[in-house]
This record gives sequence, C-alpha cells and structure tokens, in this order.
Amino acid sequence: MPESESLEVCRLRLAVARGDAPADVLVKNARVLNVLSGEIHEADVAVAAGLVVGFSGRDARQVVDAGGRYLCPGFIDGHIHIESTLLSPPVFAQAVAPHGTCAVISDPHEIANVLGLSGIEYMLACSRDLPVTCYFMMPSCVPATTMATSGARLGAVDVGAMLARYPDRILGLAEVMNYPGVVAGDEDMLRKLRAARGKVIDGHAPGLTGRALDAYVTAGPGSDHECTALEEAREKLRRGLHIMIRQGSTEQNLDTLIPLVTAENAAQFSLVSDDRDPVDLSREGHLNALVRQAVSRGVPPLRAVAMASINPARYFGLRRRGAVAPGYRADFLLVDDLESFAISEVFLAGRSLNDWEFADHSCLTPPRAMRVGGELTEGSLAIPAKGARCRVIGLVPGQIVTEERLVDASVRDGLAVADPSRDIAKLAVIERHKATGNLGLGFVSGLKLTRGAVAGTVAHDAHNLIVAGVGDADMLLAARTLMVSGGGFAVVADGKVLAQVRLPVAGLMSDAPLEVVMGQLSALGAAYRQVSAADAPAHPFMAMSFLSLEVIPTLKLTDQGLFDVTSFSRVGLFVEA
Repeated sequence: MPESESLEVCRLRLAVARGDAPADVLVKNARVLNVLSGEIHEADVAVAAGLVVGFSGRDARQVVDAGGRYLCPGFIDGHIHIESTLLSPPVFAQAVAPHGTCAVISDPHEIANVLGLSGIEYMLACSRDLPVTCYFMMPSCVPATTMATSGARLGAVDVGAMLARYPDRILGLAEVMNYPGVVAGDEDMLRKLRAARGKVIDGHAPGLTGRALDAYVTAGPGSDHECTALEEAREKLRRGLHIMIRQGSTEQNLDTLIPLVTAENAAQFSLVSDDRDPVDLSREGHLNALVRQAVSRGVPPLRAVAMASINPARYFGLRRRGAVAPGYRADFLLVDDLESFAISEVFLAGRSLNDWEFADHSCLTPPRAMRVGGELTEGSLAIPAKGARCRVIGLVPGQIVTEERLVDASVRDGLAVADPSRDIAKLAVIERHKATGNLGLGFVSGLKLTRGAVAGTVAHDAHNLIVAGVGDADMLLAARTLMVSGGGFAVVADGKVLAQVRLPVAGLMSDAPLEVVMGQLSALGAAYRQVSAADAPAHPFMAMSFLSLEVIPTLKLTDQGLFDVTSFSRVGLFVEA
C-alpha cells in the first residue's frame, strides 16, 4: 500500500477482496492475458480504489460485460522522449491513453539540453497527476558531448540532487550516451554513475563490442535501446543488458531484432518507441502498434504483451504495475482479438478512460529559447570550395545512423553549392542558446529536396537551429522565420513561407491541442512534398533532426562543424582527391 494512502482505503479494498463490500468496477466474462502466470484464463476482474482486488464475481457499482473479449494489462513505454512527439505532456498523455498506454518512462534530455534543470522541472510539473503516469530518468549527458553547443550543463551534483528530490518520479540515470567517456574512465561520467548508484541506469552504446562493451557494462548501465543488428543485440544480451527493441517513427529495429526473442530470454526484452511522431501516434497508435507488429512477426501474443507491460515494470522497479492481478494498479484494456489488438475500452487506475480529464497542470511556459548571435546573411551560408571532393552526410532509411559519402563537389563561382540533381542539399546548424555566433556548414544526401529550404529547432541533442536547402536565400528565410517565432519547423520556397509549425515551448513542443498540431503538421507535410521528390523520406523533419546528433555514427554536423562519431573527432568538409 502506498504510504500516501490511508488505512481506511486499505480496509475498503480488503473488504471488497473478501466479498464483504461491493467493488467499484467488475469486469465480467473476460479472458485475462496473465503475464505473471504465462497463460490466458477466464476471470471476472474486480477493482476497488484503483487497484485490482480479485478474480471472482461479486457485487459492484459498475459492471462491464467483456463478452469474452481479452483483458490485457496496460502498456508501459520504457524509453521515450515526450518532447519528440512535439506535444506537451498533458496532450501527449491524452493522445496515447486511447491506445492502452498507462505509463511511460521519459528521458527529458531534449528540454534539459535547452533549459537545464528548469526544463526538467517543467516536465515534472505539467505531467503531475495525469491518468497516464509519467516517470522520468535524470539526463546523463547534458550536453551530450563538447562537440556541440547546448543551452545547459548538468553535473553529478545535479543528478544526485534531483534523484533525491523526486525519488518516486525520477527513477534513475537516463541513457548514458557518452560511452567512449565511460569506457575510458572519464571522471565526470564516473561521478554521474556514482550519483545514481542503487538506481536504474539506462545505456546507449550503438555498435559497442568486445572489451569496450565489457567495460561499459561494468560501469553500471543495465539496458540498451540502440541495437540495429541481431548479433549486436545478442552480444549485449549475453552481458546481461536489458534489450529495448526500438520501433519509433524513424528508428525501426523490431524486424531485425525480434528473432532473438525466445521463451527462455523474453524477460530481458522490452518494446519501446524512443521517438514517436504525433502523426504516427494518431494514425497507428503507440505500444499497441508495436505489440501488433511483434505478433505479426510470429511472437506469441502473451509474450509480446509482456514485453510492453511486466518486463519494463520489473526492469524499472515499478512495484504492482504491468500486470492484472490482486494488488496491482487497475490499468487494463479490452481488446477484440489478439491479431489486430483493436481496443474497445481502456481503464486507468480502475476508471474508464471516458471518465478521466487530462488537465494541464503547468502554470507557466518555459522561457523562449532563441538567442542567435551575430547577423545572419546569405554570405554566412557560403562555402568556399577548398577541394574537389567533399564529405556528405548520407541518410540511412529507417535508421538514425548515417553514412559518410565522398562525392565530387558541385562548384559555382568558387563556392561549393547544393546539387539537387544528385540529391545533395546544403546543411547548416546555427547555435541558438548562447548567442555564440557558431555556424556549422556541410551537405546532406537523402532528404530529396528539389528546391527551397526547410528548417527546424528540433535537432538532437543540443537542439540548435538546423536548416537544409537548395538555395541560400531560401535557407536564410527559413532560419529567420523560426528565429522570429521562437522555434518550430518551416518550409520555404521561392522567397515564401509555405508552411510553419510553431513550437514555443523551448523550441521543442507545442502548447496547442493535438488536433491543432496535427493540422499544422499536415500542412507542413504537404509543403514538403512541394519541394521534394516523390521518394522523399516519410518523416523528413524527424530524419533531419538527427543529422546533428554527434553520439550516433557515422557523420554528423553540429554548430562547431562536421563530426566523425566513429573516431570521435572533427573532420574537414573537403578531402584530398
């Protein structure tokens, strides 16, 4: 029993469990997906004061006849960045609840990289007491590295203080992305790991193998969500890591990794979304979509459900969450079948979703975060040609890793320029937090731009202003549009703004309802199709947002220049022939 609950509430539940008092809700004629016993069995599920209290029929104030439908535990997303949905926490919760999500464990390092501790406090405040429980992890890498300029710096003291201040809401240390620092014994990283001792520590180690992986796991991380190859996941599994199979809007690893899951090792796996586009949330769903996809790939339904419920609950130490059994929080959903997982009704803490309100508890919006230093002109975006060949960042469809491509530079009047005929756009990353005037320039292939320019202030992890385009004038207009609005996304062509999404909360999230955000994103997508080829990426702005993430291989661009993640060093744009 939670400490905050009274003895009277406890006595009431016991009375209902004994059959001496009516239940609040009784779901009759259900087939329970029991992730504890590993079976599907018929039961009547009784609920009192937000908890399941038994499996037998009794009097109840509300009776729901399941009619033989399946009763499934609510889903728990063990790794997500709420900011990446572009929605404020209350709107996000309202969007995922109908899909059966009852809890999420979010890493707020996106807003922390912009606003520091005040950003984390904002996320905690506006997600308080929502029907969907929002837990958080304390960001470990703010900034992610020294190779990009972010808006804040959090140290080991900050980690320890926040873990102590919010023990029930901040569960541990978020993905430890500076894996080279951990392996090398970097003092700052070791101090953060020490500050989180006794807590859950999430990992982030793409491609790490052998002795370096041994050292990383020895330091404390207990999970990894960055596996993109089956053998990579197998090696990490053998070292005891909890493997989070990621299936987001851009990062899609389920098909590759799911063959590794067996009856013997399934408890070591969870399904997570990491970064989920709001359009996908609305159209396809959340974890229910991942469960459905896993089942379609041959995973037994009970096992797939466990990977989205009891497995993450146990990994994060969420007692009495993630299953349907006496004493567990009454989070469950009724589904028509175990193929489509079509949801007919959702209950959170024992109440029908229709009876919940998703009020915004945030009293104030974080300050605008847009401080670009110096005067930005077309000349600022010029790239003098210093060689015949140049490095180009190559997008990899369905992944956030990139390739380094060496191509012949397109040169005009002594300047290297974009070449849409070869799918090469110019790329710029403009520092927006401290008015440093830093500006990184490069080229990207894979966005399929044929004209105009696009820009965004969602650019992991430092979230500087990123712009891609075919012409400098349109790139400048796109950048200035977001500088004036306080952040978001924009599409520009021929000197006109075709579409814009405003993200006033730190340049990362909207303060508008879901339907408004969806309308803006629809217009943005239509505008992108006007300036791109028919085979453009399905999620171009999300793909662009990872082009500056200097902890994911191979080649990335930050406000400080081109960065080779494999060698963890800056590299020149031009190479010798």
